[in-house]
Amino acid sequence: MTRQPFFYDVTLRDGNQALKKPWNTEEKEIIFKRLLKLGVQGIEIGFPSASDMDFEAVQYLAGLMPENVVASGLARAVKYDIERAAQAVKEASKPRIHTFIAMNPLGLEYVLQKPLSEVKKIAVDSVAYAKSLLPEYGEVQFSIEHFADCRENLDEVIDAVQEVVKAGASIINLPNTVERFRPMEFLRMVEKMRNALPEEVTVAVHCHNDLGMASATTVESYFLGATQLECSLNGLGERSGNTNMYEVAVVLHNSDVDVPLNMSKIYGTALRVAEMSGVPIWEKAPLVGSDALAHRSGIHQDGAAKTKHLKKGAYRAFEPSLIGREDEKLGFTSQSGKTAIYEILNTTPYKITMQEAIRIAPVAKSAAEELGELSKEKLLDIYFDEVFTVKGAFKLIDFKQIADSKFNLEFKYGEKTFDMIGTGDGNLDACLDALDKAGFPLNLIHYEQVALNEEKGVKADAMSVIHFGTEDGKTVVARAMDNSTAKANVKAIFNGLNLLK
Repeated sequence: MTRQPFFYDVTLRDGNQALKKPWNTEEKEIIFKRLLKLGVQGIEIGFPSASDMDFEAVQYLAGLMPENVVASGLARAVKYDIERAAQAVKEASKPRIHTFIAMNPLGLEYVLQKPLSEVKKIAVDSVAYAKSLLPEYGEVQFSIEHFADCRENLDEVIDAVQEVVKAGASIINLPNTVERFRPMEFLRMVEKMRNALPEEVTVAVHCHNDLGMASATTVESYFLGATQLECSLNGLGERSGNTNMYEVAVVLHNSDVDVPLNMSKIYGTALRVAEMSGVPIWEKAPLVGSDALAHRSGIHQDGAAKTKHLKKGAYRAFEPSLIGREDEKLGFTSQSGKTAIYEILNTTPYKITMQEAIRIAPVAKSAAEELGELSKEKLLDIYFDEVFTVKGAFKLIDFKQIADSKFNLEFKYGEKTFDMIGTGDGNLDACLDALDKAGFPLNLIHYEQVALNEEKGVKADAMSVIHFGTEDGKTVVARAMDNSTAKANVKAIFNGLNLLK
């Protein structure tokens, strides 16, 4: 699609009016600045006639609005409301009055108690009056409240809206004020209205989320010709909220649409809005929930790990950096496996091999069955218990240097005690020599030393990592840690013996 969507945010109006404690001007300004950083093209700042506080907020923020962003105030199709809105937004470079009235059969009969012909005149007169109060560059937006409920009289409503456009409305908003049925029914109405209006008229949609489909309806409305997409941060709004801006933006981005937002600001904005609104983000919330990038199933974890370097993840809908989030996270439960252990512990200084992850997976699963999801610290505890002290028939008693290149090794194998002298170029060679003389030869393939927990002025712990070859050509990894390099080496050798025997 070459047509760029126009993101019109209603957080400060629709979202704010649904809060248990609506924001004051100072609080609105914080959200307002977040919206500007996100790069929205239009902001419905408030409902100027609702209260003096709201009027002051709209007037103040309209004066701060950048030249390229629309400043909009809501007004009923009532002269007083329209005048207040015009006064509130007049200092903006792009002022807009957004006026509305219902035209659906239910609203006409029970709420307004007027025929459509009379409501049509009110709408036309209100738009014309709003247009007269604005400078030439000002805009009038008109909404058919409860448009989705106009299925029975849609043709008559279209006739009325065409007259409203002639009176000066350049934006026609089609609200799904209460989501009652499947999106396709609403989309057919949007398409019919779009086709009935001049091409230069902007069609907008404003969807509520009563049945959980506001984002889907908004996205599909765009592809049927709606250019202005009315959304709110964190989906705030009456009842179940309004269309969530983040979801619409990312879906359109994934659909190769040019999204004119700074999407890297999404996650930080979501957290700030949750804090200020007192409405916490559900852990399973798409994109911004704490679990939105979490994997606990072993199958999912394996796929996530194998595709973490790709733009398209096996079990990931978007690149985390796109919205300012960190990478996927794996949580270890009884449903997880070796991949989770490997990935989680390799974020620590200790690292781990897949062989070791396989070895400790059964122990970790058993613990998770009892405790639930294991923290990184708990996995480290299991790792230390199972890897750094391998239980078996070999038990180190003592190892000490008795002369240059000569060491004494004392150990037990089963019930038998060995007291051997080993020689070599350093403690590692001498220990292996003593074991060979005792009848326990080892095939050392690789050796490395890692300094851990090193702080200024404090001696680091030494971690020895030794790879031993087995008779069938495989490799066993053994490791140990001590503040003495020599002791770490010998402990690792004995852990290797217990793994091999």
